[in-house]
Amino acid sequence: MNSGNYVKAATALTFAATLCLVSSCKEEQAKPERPNIVFIMSDDHAYQAISAYSDKLIRTPNIDRLSREGMLFTNASVTNSICAPSRATILTGKHTHIHGKIDNIFPFDTTNVTFPQILHEQGYQTAMFGKLHFGNNPKGFDEFKILPGQGDYYNPQFITDKGDTTIQGYVTDIITDLTLDWLEKRRREEDPFMLFYLHKAPHREWLPAPRHYKEFTKRSFPEPETLFDDYDGRGSAAREAEMNLLKHMTISADNKIYPEVAKDLGIEELSEWGFNVFKSKYDRFTEEQREEWDAVYGPINEEFKALYPNMNDSAFMRWKYQRYMQDYLGCIASVDENVGRVLDYLDENGLSENTIVVYTSDQGFYLGEHGWFDKRFIYDESFKTPLLIRWPEKITPGSETDEMVQNLDFAQTFLEAAGVESPEDMQGESLMPLLEGRAGEWTRDAVYYHYYEYPGFHMVKRHYGIVNKDYKLAHFYYDIDEWELFDRKNDPLELNNVYDDPDYQEVVKDLKRELQELRRKYKDSKELDQHFIQKYEERGLIE
Repeated sequence: MNSGNYVKAATALTFAATLCLVSSCKEEQAKPERPNIVFIMSDDHAYQAISAYSDKLIRTPNIDRLSREGMLFTNASVTNSICAPSRATILTGKHTHIHGKIDNIFPFDTTNVTFPQILHEQGYQTAMFGKLHFGNNPKGFDEFKILPGQGDYYNPQFITDKGDTTIQGYVTDIITDLTLDWLEKRRREEDPFMLFYLHKAPHREWLPAPRHYKEFTKRSFPEPETLFDDYDGRGSAAREAEMNLLKHMTISADNKIYPEVAKDLGIEELSEWGFNVFKSKYDRFTEEQREEWDAVYGPINEEFKALYPNMNDSAFMRWKYQRYMQDYLGCIASVDENVGRVLDYLDENGLSENTIVVYTSDQGFYLGEHGWFDKRFIYDESFKTPLLIRWPEKITPGSETDEMVQNLDFAQTFLEAAGVESPEDMQGESLMPLLEGRAGEWTRDAVYYHYYEYPGFHMVKRHYGIVNKDYKLAHFYYDIDEWELFDRKNDPLELNNVYDDPDYQEVVKDLKRELQELRRKYKDSKELDQHFIQKYEERGLIE
């Protein structure tokens, strides 16, 4: 081959190589970078206590950022309003009767496959810090530090993959410190990450940080319209539930009246539980923490000693409500501050643009509505949960949707966002069409709910139901057979059961048919209802 041919051949090879390089570059550029995921969840954070939903009680500027810079969901809900089952549903993408964690009593079946396991297998670096609530070895995580069970607000113990440890300080601050330390020191820049940042607050018994109880104990808050609800127009379940502020909220554990003060005033708890819990939390304080606490709560106790002898039930109820709100909202103030710390870190380190940030709660919570605290019911304050999502690459800032979404949907959403196929047995629907502004592709118009833990704490009866944007139909079963229908548009406070109203009989007929279709779709049944009742009988939980 002469020199000219060599030159031509070399030129051709060089051109071909260049094409390959260009093609590779284009392919690499075209291949989307997998998003990071920061999943922030608090415990029992009522949507009413986030100012993006309502500013009547508290301002939450940092959590609100996710709404302003992302999407606010106004009809997000849970499948079962109780802590551990909700968390298991989030991890597995399955209803509680499928993954088996129906309540806070029976153990989680660890053979379940969770979406963090799948993401980890697909190259995501994974970490979990905070409250998981069940189990002590979460699968699919490179690193974890989790609270045992409910955990403690002050000087909490953590379960880690390297052994247990106790950390001095306030739990919300500590969980955030652990999270930021991982992001700063152990996050691998070459891999996408999935980070679970899980707060204990504002779970009962609502112990705020000193900086917040010093402020919030001086505040007063507006009472809900239904604080003195008499449950007229509802069925047995509402009347018989044990979560009334006056009757069932403990004076010591919940309202922070020292046991000796309560006993001197002749106030009896339903059991010694309230006194014992207060003592166990108080005993965790360091000497300095105890002095700070007593400097604020001591005068509250002295004032209560003067007020209580002249209180009637109405005045006592109002006093309990204010004490409840002061501590509950003081806990939320710390959550909001610390969420701000994490968002600031993401912004300052160039991570925000391609990071999905979710803020939610494991369920809603009653803040005095219907005279209640706690959750469990299909009624809105319990059933609905806050949900705010920011993802600058996909979500138009300031977006809002009222579509019927659930905690059931998180697993498939994260898997699709990561470009990973979801297992066929997951039961949710990816939120990606809503996040990307393709709302017309969203097909679900109703969600399914089922609560099981009865008899049990707070005595909320077993029930299942269907909820759409207009109506809510619930069936309370086991020791009663009662139905409730609420017109969500015309009766937003859910005060009037119209199940027997002649004007709603076509609605009842249609919703019952749709409810049965959902039961079949999600593989729930009368046989399973009875199966779980039988499990309670076998454990001696039902006599």
